[in-house]
Amino acid sequence: MQRLGYTQSMKGKLPVVASLLGFVLYAADPPAMKEGLWSIHTATVDNPGNKKSEGTRSICRNHEYDVRIRQQAEQKQKQTCKSSKQSSSGNTITAESECTVEGSVITSKTVTTFNGDSSIHAETHVTYAPALYGIAEETLIQDQKYTGTCPAGMEPGDFMDAAGKITHVRRP
Repeated sequence: MQRLGYTQSMKGKLPVVASLLGFVLYAADPPAMKEGLWSIHTATVDNPGNKKSEGTRSICRNHEYDVRIRQQAEQKQKQTCKSSKQSSSGNTITAESECTVEGSVITSKTVTTFNGDSSIHAETHVTYAPALYGIAEETLIQDQKYTGTCPAGMEPGDFMDAAGKITHVRRP
């Protein structure tokens, strides 16, 4: 899968970051969100170096897709994490985990706030020991919002970059 709307240097670590975000955003039992097209804006700061990047892409989603991704994240988490815990209070879910990916221990804490069924804000702090792809610490802020129905030809799980190019995901 290619990371749309992000710098070339971010592409190398996508599998690690995507797996980790899948854990924290889907590990707890979030409320059902609207089906359709969602805009996702992500801002990342990597350290050392205070390297900032950000981008926006969209994803087509439905309830079946959300459940499938949550199940995949739970399975991956069982394979790579020695600890994880989630708690919720009102519309906020806090998730913490310690996982090992590519020989690096990844410790994360995410606070995800759901605003009704059409908006999500998540802040994640991650440390990597030893550093992974030269990154020892990372902060990710992600804002997702429902924007309407998915365009024709776009199925749940498909991504669209800021220029409107659609990337179809492999179907199970």
